[in-house]
Amino acid sequence: MFTRACLLTATLLSLGVAPSNSSDGGIQVTMNQAKIVKLSRPADTIVVGNPEIADAAIQDASTIVLTGRGFGTTNFVVMDESGNAIIDEMIFVSRGDANTMRIYRRAEVQTLSCTPICESAYKNEAERVSDDETAQVNKSN
Repeated sequence: MFTRACLLTATLLSLGVAPSNSSDGGIQVTMNQAKIVKLSRPADTIVVGNPEIADAAIQDASTIVLTGRGFGTTNFVVMDESGNAIIDEMIFVSRGDANTMRIYRRAEVQTLSCTPICESAYKNEAERVSDDETAQVNKSN
């Protein structure tokens, strides 16, 4: 029997996309959620490779808040005053599956937030695009 993770991996591989392996380090961030990153020394420059995937906000000189904005992987670099890297990591943004349910009706995808009663979940633009693309893949199969 296929699990949801196996089905997702099979779908990604059939599309020619290799799923990211975050076990090689990196920072896991859930879509529409924030993660606090504490630095060992004060930051001067922060760079996010693709700001449509993740956003970085400076809380103070040694605290950064990362927010997942879109699905995927991007890089994250934080440098000190001298230009030396404090952090040079990959950010992996994924859907938060806890307490959610996705219902597939032919080409239509509906996401429910079940906390504790299942209701339609809020979707940002990246989630709507992802669901539309998933629907198109399901429709062509």
